[in-house]
This record gives sequence, structure tokens and C-alpha cells, in this order.
Amino acid sequence: MNSSTGACPDHVRTGPSTTGAGILTYPSYVGGRDIPSDAHVYTVTTSSILDDVFESLTLKRKLERGTADVPAAAGFVVGRCAVAEAPLVAEATEAAAAAAPLWARRPLRERMALGEGIRRRLRQRHAEFVELLTAEGTPRSLAEWQVAGLLEIFSEQTLGWCAAQMRQEIDYGGRRMLLRRVPDGVVAVNPPQNAPASSALFGILPLLAGNTVVLRAPRSAPLGVMFAMRELVVPALEEIGAPAGTLNVFCARPGPVIQHWLDSPHVRDIFYTGGVSRGLELERECVARGKKPVLELAGNDCVLVWRDADLDAATEAISECFFGSGQICMVPNQVLVHPDVADELLERLRLAAAMIRPGLPEDPGALLSPVLRSERFFDYVRDALDKGAKVVHGARRLETDGTASDTGLFLEPTVLRVDGLRGCREIEAVREETFFPLLPVVVPEPGPDGEVLAAMLGYVNDNPYGLRNSLWAGDTGVIEAFVEQVGNGGLLKVNDSHIGFLPYMPTHGGTGRTGGAFGEANFPMLRTTHLQGVSIAGGSVRPREAVFGSYAELLKGDGAASSDGGVSGGGGASGDGGTSGNSGASGDGAVSGDGRDGAAGRAFAAER
Repeated sequence: MNSSTGACPDHVRTGPSTTGAGILTYPSYVGGRDIPSDAHVYTVTTSSILDDVFESLTLKRKLERGTADVPAAAGFVVGRCAVAEAPLVAEATEAAAAAAPLWARRPLRERMALGEGIRRRLRQRHAEFVELLTAEGTPRSLAEWQVAGLLEIFSEQTLGWCAAQMRQEIDYGGRRMLLRRVPDGVVAVNPPQNAPASSALFGILPLLAGNTVVLRAPRSAPLGVMFAMRELVVPALEEIGAPAGTLNVFCARPGPVIQHWLDSPHVRDIFYTGGVSRGLELERECVARGKKPVLELAGNDCVLVWRDADLDAATEAISECFFGSGQICMVPNQVLVHPDVADELLERLRLAAAMIRPGLPEDPGALLSPVLRSERFFDYVRDALDKGAKVVHGARRLETDGTASDTGLFLEPTVLRVDGLRGCREIEAVREETFFPLLPVVVPEPGPDGEVLAAMLGYVNDNPYGLRNSLWAGDTGVIEAFVEQVGNGGLLKVNDSHIGFLPYMPTHGGTGRTGGAFGEANFPMLRTTHLQGVSIAGGSVRPREAVFGSYAELLKGDGAASSDGGVSGGGGASGDGGTSGNSGASGDGAVSGDGRDGAAGRAFAAER
């Protein structure tokens, strides 16, 4: 380690390696060092699973138990990652804690250079990243969408806006005052099993705010996470001389790791992406231990379609609900459509759903992912039908070539019609995020437009979940009502893709069961910092004057006003005696202009 900077020199970080059979291998990365292991998690190709799920998963288990021949399995394996045991998990936390004060002292402009370095490497290596995500099982088109979204998250515009929120400086009353966001310290990050690599890159944004990070790669899909951390983030950290331990990454089981984070005095924030029940339980455990929970849980997003909407464009956006077989938290989950255009929209959705097909991940036209545990999907469908819903399209298993089959690993995109807002949440597929390619379309009771709109907006605000909500409408009054009245959700979109990424706009975060009690739009640089005020007084400030002087100035202003006429005071227009006359002496005398200041106004400066 470089003794002057604490940085880890290039020769220490060996990075990934390959076995004699050519299998990509990632060790753990803790304290700026590679930590190899005799135990590994193997990732087998999705193509081999689709060819023979039993044989492929059996091979995976044998490899992980050390009972299979590794070279012979090379054609079925994407790569492997070292497994971290409890002592290494604890070492990672200690390394992050040791680096935290060193990294936090770096100026914001230096830390923001990390974002630029990641963005540059993401542009340079996007094709490799897409290939690895595809090999891990993400349909190619969705892997490309994820990488493009990351470029927006790490864009100059988005990071620049976040940086501007980190610090403001004000000169006032002989004082230099700061409003700044201070890093919390060690942030522990737990990405989900779905889209873990892009979630991991999103999860390391607290680094830019001055935090250090410990990140657990999920055992189900660790390779993309390790590529993102080792090939994109670690080189960018080394480029700016970050202290060893600023980022620590390993693959391990979630339960013991999260328990360690809860118990560790070093961990200040836990950034958890996962299911609602465990997430809300974790929130309670964090608060009880004085830690900050940052939660990314379920979505169950709403799309509203008004009667003058562009139905073709709306259908295109709503069909995003089927991407990845619905196993993406930010896709639409339910539709509310004006009764006058319900039949037209449902017909368009039926046709659109029929065009979305399964396939191998490398097939650029495939948008569905295999679903290994599909029994719950059919439970949702049966529950909906029992409660009056109708199947418009779908509700079958499919083979890779799209033919219907009782044993297929894909689920057919399914559209349900649900008549009536009242009581529709009694249907489980409406009430809950299903995480399947299952779309309930709710048609409100007919009535005057004002009543229908009020019912639809009220329904969105009453949703226990609050990730994204969107509207399709032409009427500016309807659009204005949606924007002004819908407070639920981290992001609202109007006449736009529901899942498309944009600079400046949040990509994650929300209210209710989506983000927990403290949920909001999630910019991790802001969520993992806390607001602090600082006032630095010059030599002319006297403490006693600072405590009592303002009220004394107020009394002087009242005296000047009353001597100016006694009754009508300050302009004589209101007849409110001396009270309204405060403004008659140029806005509360010395208090408004603040004679102690000498400056005409306030100067705000954001550190860049």
C-alpha cells in the first residue's frame, strides 16, 4: 500500500483470473487486496438451463461441492466467484471503517472525478458488460437497456445536480455559514437477485458523497456484479488514489452478512434491495440499532389511461410490464383506463402481448426471461378469475420457441380485465406486486369525467406501494390534476416510457412499501448523507448581542413606527396602528436589511 496516500498500487490488485480450463474467476476484494478461496459459486449458462434444467443445476451443485471435473464443465460455465466466510465479511467492514475518515476528507471535486472515471470505463467496456449480463441470463435487449440506464445515472447532468445539493455557502451578519451534506460513514449494500449488476453500480454512488462501501454480490448472479466492481469501479478508484478499503466486495449468503452489518458498530447505513416483508423487518432492526435503512423494495406501479390518450403509444409503454417476465421492479404492474376507451385499449394490449416472445438470452428479439418457480403465477390467475376478472390473453406456460407446453420454463404474457375500482384490490394480482408477466387492467365504474378522474387519482394515492406512476392523456387539465394531486411515488411520468431513464430524474426510490417509512426518490449520494449547518463568526460578533439583539432591533422598529404618527403608522393606509407600519420603515428596519451584514443579499455557492 502506498504509504503517502493509502492507495493500493496496481501490482497488488491482480483482478480476475482464468482456470486452466479457461473459466473466468473473481476473488473477493477486501482492503485493496484480492482474497482467493477454495470455495466458489459457479454460474452456468442460461442456454444450458433451458436445454436441460435438471442436468445444469445438478452440475452447478456438484461444482460447488467439489465433486465435478471443472475442465470438463467449462462449456457450461460462464464463470465463478470466490465465496467469503464470516471472518472475511468482518474484515471487509473493518477495512471500510479504517478508510472512511481518509476518503471523507477528500474534496468533493476529487470524489466526483470517480463518477467520471466510471462513466468513461462504462462507455469503453459496454459491449463486454452486455455480453456477460447476457451470458448470466438477461435478455440481450434488456442488458443493453440496463447499461444505457447506467450511463444516465452516471451522466454529467445527474451527478452534477447531486453535487450541487452537497454544499451551499452563505455570507450573512458577519458570519460565513455553510449548509452541507456530511457522509454517514460505512454504507453496506445488498443488491437484489434480479438485475444485481446495475443495482450494484447504483448502490456504490454513496462513494461519491464521501462514504466507504461494503457490497455483497448475490450468490445467484455474482459475475456481472464482480465485473462492474472490479473492471469499472476499482480502476476508477485507483486512478484518483482512493484509500485501500474504500470499496470492498465479496460473494456470500445474505442472512449472516446482513446480521453482521446490523451488529457491527462500524456500519452506519444498510442499502437493501429485496422483498417487502424482509425489507420492512430490516428497517425496524436498523432503527432499533441507530442505523439508517435505505430501502428499494416492491413497485406495483400504476399507469392511467385517459379517454383522449394516444392508445398506440400508451400500449407500447404499458407492454413494458412484460419485459424480463415482469421481474423488474420499475415496470408497470396495473392499468386504470377510462371506461370509454377500455375495449380499444384491451384489444391493443391483447395484440401487443401476443408479440412478446421468449427465446435464448442472446436472441435480440427475446424479451421474456425463464421463470423457474411459476406455481404462484397460476395462483394469482385463479384468484383473479374467482373474483370476477377475465383473461384477455395468456395464462399458459411456453417453451423457448413460444409454443404452449405444460412443462415450459416461460410464462405467456397475460392480460386480465377487472371491472370496477370498488373492491378491485380484493384481487391479489391488483393488490400486490406479482413479479410475473401478469397485467390487470382495471376499468372504473362509468360516470362524469370529474368523478372518474377523482376516483383514478385517489386510487393511485391510496396504493400502498409508490415507485413510479404514469399517465397517458391529451387534456392539459387532466395532466395538471395528475401532477398536482398525485403525491404517491418517487417518479411521475406523463406520455412517456414508464421504464425509460432520463438525466436529472430519479431512477429508484419511492413511498410506502416501496421505500419504507423514510422512502422518497432515491439519489444515493443524498440518502447516505445527513444535512449539517455550520456558522463561522468573524471577530465583530458578540455572543450577548447574538442572543438578544434581534428583539431589541424589533423594539426599535416599533418605536420608530409609533413616533411616525402614533395611530395609522407606516403609510396610514391600513389603519392598523403601529403594527402594519413595520413595513413603512423599509421592511422592518434593520432586521430585513440587517445592518450587521453590510451585504445587499445572500450569496450562494455550490462546491463543484
